[in-house]
Amino acid sequence: MYCRHQLQPRDTPRPSGSTRKPACVRLTFKHMKPDRLSRITIEEGKCGGRPCIRGFRIRVTDVLELLGSGASFEEILADYSFLEREDILAAIDYGAHLADHSVLRAS
Repeated sequence: MYCRHQLQPRDTPRPSGSTRKPACVRLTFKHMKPDRLSRITIEEGKCGGRPCIRGFRIRVTDVLELLGSGASFEEILADYSFLEREDILAAIDYGAHLADHSVLRAS
């Protein structure tokens, strides 16, 4: 079993006496496939200018909400026949990128 933040399996033994955690992999936009990014479109006047999938009137947030509610890739693709598997992956990548920012608290 792999942890998404570790470079090695969870059950891989660490060197004896080691208390350090394995190095983490930080995913950034540069790790996203360029063809996936091109699947996300933003057009003025379409869906309120929100990010959509390949110019269709389905927002990135719609796809993410479907996944969050438990819908499988297969269910989404069956219900929205114009979508492709890469579209769903692009929505996930895009959402992950937007969520990756520091939060500063004012005191």
